[in-house]
Amino acid sequence: MQTRPDLIAFFDAHGIDHATTEHEAVFRVGEGEEIKHGIAGAHTKNLFLKDAKGRLWLISAQDTTVIDLKRLHPVIGAARLSFGSAELMVDTLGVTPGSVTAFAMINDPDRRVTFVLDQALARSERVNFHPLTNTATTSMSQAGLRKFLAALGVAPLVVDFEAMSVVEDGFVR
Repeated sequence: MQTRPDLIAFFDAHGIDHATTEHEAVFRVGEGEEIKHGIAGAHTKNLFLKDAKGRLWLISAQDTTVIDLKRLHPVIGAARLSFGSAELMVDTLGVTPGSVTAFAMINDPDRRVTFVLDQALARSERVNFHPLTNTATTSMSQAGLRKFLAALGVAPLVVDFEAMSVVEDGFVR
């Protein structure tokens, strides 16, 4: 599994501009508001889910986005959704609860996890995620996020959570 230094080296090797801020551990949305105020860009919440057929999903959304899991599964083509176990998260994404992040897709070379991206986040100029640990926040441009995902071969399923629909091309150009 890739570690935080490996992730940063990946960004550097792919010419992805990034900035990381160290801070106290933050485990869930609503914590660390004072930290967020000091970091420009959209802040995130990330959900690791498993559906009733055993398929795995990682949802990265803007921290203010409301996600209705009871209505989401037919939109993304999943069976009924529930949270994945901590053990499965570590096995597939190499992170522990509280450290879930879009950057963890670097640890899923077999693409067992389907990546779902909030349209609001896909349209944000700057985005912020934990760099595989919840004691820091890494910020990058939307172009940097797109470059990261493309380098991994990950094409996100972009969802408008307000309209509960898939967006064909939700990225800002």
